[in-house]
Amino acid sequence: MQYYLAIDIGASSGRHVLGWIEDGKLRLEEVYRFENGLQKRDGHLIWDTQRLFAEILTGMKRCREVGKIPTSVGVDTWALDYVLLDEDNQLIGETYGYRDSRTQGMDELVYRHVPEAELYAITGIQKQLFNTIYQLMAVKQQHPEYLKQAKTFLMLPDYFHFLLTGKKVQEYTNATSTQLVNVRTREWDRELLERLGYPEKLFEALAMPGTEVGRLTKEIEQEVGYSCQVVLPATHDTGSAVLAVPSLKEDTLYISSGTWSLLGVEQKEPICTEESRQANFTNEGGYAYRYRYLKNIMGLWMIQSVRRELPEHYSFSELCDLAREN
Repeated sequence: MQYYLAIDIGASSGRHVLGWIEDGKLRLEEVYRFENGLQKRDGHLIWDTQRLFAEILTGMKRCREVGKIPTSVGVDTWALDYVLLDEDNQLIGETYGYRDSRTQGMDELVYRHVPEAELYAITGIQKQLFNTIYQLMAVKQQHPEYLKQAKTFLMLPDYFHFLLTGKKVQEYTNATSTQLVNVRTREWDRELLERLGYPEKLFEALAMPGTEVGRLTKEIEQEVGYSCQVVLPATHDTGSAVLAVPSLKEDTLYISSGTWSLLGVEQKEPICTEESRQANFTNEGGYAYRYRYLKNIMGLWMIQSVRRELPEHYSFSELCDLAREN
């Protein structure tokens, strides 16, 4: 039996799910789940990437414990957030969460270099103040030395794949969320990077889901107790969710619910008109260069926040029951 491990990390929790084919049917088993959430440090919201990677390894060890060794593994997360690495592959600065306030006012600085309407026509990505393009402008303004020190830019799933394999691969679907990928060429827009003053050397050729990154390093192999291949999923979690929908046609609406809810369609061509920009629709990159044309809607962030703030630890179902009673 061949098993395949999907590691899906969201803003409130992560889970390790094994999949395999048995009697002609896809079987799924959740083998591990863990809590996640932003932490406050020195007035900023940050992700504890060290703990998240430790949780990734713990879940991989659980596969060995249940006797189901995966043939391959891949990690997806939310979009937008990234790390910068120096020449020794060490993290530069904190790993900020996209909800951190440091991007306030960065949109106006970006538009001095690239007007908002032109930016949408180039990238097809809606304006959200926490998009990576604005996060990097915050770095340029507040910590310009970070960009000078940096040798590598990796979105969070790419970083976790690097820690597993020692290989640096930048995946396409998540890269499109940065608002730095050209919606037509489907690669980093070099002219856009130059105009913004972001070092081009940080951005390598993009890889499509299904690309083999490499096998686990010897150190990771020894820790988890087995070796397997790391294969890129759609590392943007919504990209993976939509890819899993069977027989999705261009006239079929989907909704993918988590911290955010995403409502849209999948199509072969982007829509980058001024009308589309004004309506704040986005064209996220999907598998095989399809486009997820969608609208971001408030999802479960409110109930997740309530759960974190209460002194007692309630499950989501318990919170719903309490709300009905009151």
